[in-house]
This record gives sequence, structure tokens and C-alpha cells, in this order.
Amino acid sequence: MRSTLIAGNWKMNGSMESVIELVEGIKAGNSGNAKLAVCPPAIYLMKVGGMLEGTDIALGAQNVCDQEAGAFTGEISGAMLNECGAQYAIVGHSERRALYRESDELVAGRFAMAVASGLIPILCVGETLQERDEGITEKVVARQLDAVIERQGISVIGHCVIAYEPVWAIGTGKVATPDQAQAVHRYIREKLAALDTDIAEKVQILYGGSMNSANAGELLSKPDIDGGLIGGASLKAADFLAIGQSA
Repeated sequence: MRSTLIAGNWKMNGSMESVIELVEGIKAGNSGNAKLAVCPPAIYLMKVGGMLEGTDIALGAQNVCDQEAGAFTGEISGAMLNECGAQYAIVGHSERRALYRESDELVAGRFAMAVASGLIPILCVGETLQERDEGITEKVVARQLDAVIERQGISVIGHCVIAYEPVWAIGTGKVATPDQAQAVHRYIREKLAALDTDIAEKVQILYGGSMNSANAGELLSKPDIDGGLIGGASLKAADFLAIGQSA
């Protein structure tokens, strides 16, 4: 049976003071209902990693370079993330794809380097509002998955986490219902099952569309939703913990 993972993506938020307060709050209230992971800004990874030592809360990065080392200003290698104690690395987040024009090919490269570095990639896939309206959700998600699978094979999916982000439901005023979310999660699992049933059954698929303490219970009750990639609600310990307690 798949376990539940609740991963907090803090994005570009926080100060040293607020990060310490947030981590202490999460540590103090962790109930163990679900596996928790936090993905702070890179500059705080070492600090947060140290604070999480001796706990079962995992550390994740918000990105990883597709190269081992070299003249790649502003990037962070998998080896560097290992030294910080990171276990996970988000790749292909919708903001990276949209704001920084990261292509499917680049995302697949970042994914490959995460795996090679011993990190667990959290591979984000999902469609925009325009793509949703055009009825091509499955086509978009399939393309994003295939970029990774065609490069490395289906077996590598067994070593990752997938996060479905309905970009159209984030900051648009539109709401993805639990049934809509489940439908795409089911599609992802069925697509993978056509290639390898064992991997499809065991891979965790998280929901990344504004999960919060109010809707987490219903979303997590769906058979193919194995957790959440949490944005804004992960910046307050009580809200983040409440989502974990819904598992």
C-alpha cells in the first residue's frame, strides 16, 4: 500500500528567523499521520537540514541543475544538495516551466541528474487554463511524462514522486474538484501501468493544486491521490500539520 507524502514547497519566502520558527513548529506538532517533507529556499537548506537531524521529516530542494559542475551561474548541483542532507528535489514545477521557460527536455535532464545524485525527484506535470479549455489535459501530461520516460525508461519512475499541478486552478479563481483531480491522477497511473503495472501501482502521485486544511481530507480520500505538494499552506506550521493530519 502506498504511503502518504505531504511536501511543503516554500518557494521564495521566508527569513532566517521565520524559517527557524516554522521548522520548530512543524517538528513540535508532527503527528506521524503522513510522511512530511519541506523544501525551503536553497540558501536555507543547510540550516533546515541541521534542524531536521534526528527527525523523520525529510528535506527537499526546489530545483537541481542538469549538470554535475561547471560554469552554470546560479545553479545548484545534486552533489551540493546531498551535502545539505536533501532527500528530494522538485523538478519541472509549473512556475519554472512558465516563468523561466524550462522545456520538457531540460526538466528531463534535471530529473536524470537528481536520480544520478541519489535524490528522489518530485516531477511536476500539469496543464494551463488554456490547455484545460482546449481539452488537451491528458495530451499535455503525457508529453511531460514521456520526456522523462523516453530518456531514461519506465523503470526510473519507480524511483520518483509525481506531482499533478492543475495550473488553471492556481490563482485563477477556478477550483479543481476532488473528482477532477482524481481523474487526472487515475490517467497518470493508467498510462504508467500500460508500461509497467508494478511501478504504476507503487509510485506516489501528489496533488499540487492549492491543497489546504479544508479540502485535504476529501482529496486524500481519493484512491490515486497519495499526498500533496503544498504551496502557501506550507508556510504556517499549523496549516501544514493539519494537512498531514488529514491523511
